[in-house]
Amino acid sequence: MRDQPSRWTIHEERLVDDTRRLHVAIAHVELPDGVRFEQYVLRMPRASMTVVLDDDGDRVLMIYRHRFIPDRWTWELPGGYVDPAEDPARAAAREVEEETGWRPRSIRLLTSFQPLAGTADFENLVYLAEGAVDTGNAPDINEAARVEWLPLAEVRDMISRGEIIGAGAQLGLMFALASG
Repeated sequence: MRDQPSRWTIHEERLVDDTRRLHVAIAHVELPDGVRFEQYVLRMPRASMTVVLDDDGDRVLMIYRHRFIPDRWTWELPGGYVDPAEDPARAAAREVEEETGWRPRSIRLLTSFQPLAGTADFENLVYLAEGAVDTGNAPDINEAARVEWLPLAEVRDMISRGEIIGAGAQLGLMFALASG
């Protein structure tokens, strides 16, 4: 194969910590030019998030929450981890309902991405739901301070102002905007 000459060689991978949501290791790697070094490797379960559009496709369902690591309030798409035996599309729909109180009418995969491909194996799946039904259930207080249908036309400006900071949310919303 054409890319084989640039493939890195992994000589060893040593476990540092292993929890339910994060596996941390140190890999001893060798570059094609013979340089050797250690690289932290993070492995995390798959996650899913969903761009939920209203029936007209003009508004997007988002949650407003505090993220303690960057100590910031931000708008996000509903989402979370996919359980090991769970269908990812079902996980995406489940997360929407748990976090917002809305049940998607339809759901389809938009894309998948790796947010830190050089350090982590953390597949993120981005879904699109067109339409949702209010279940009458309250959103999860641990996940959202507010749940709102926001105008899709304002998303670019919200990203520019730093109101939507998550890469997955930005990617999903830009996909939705690009696909019309």
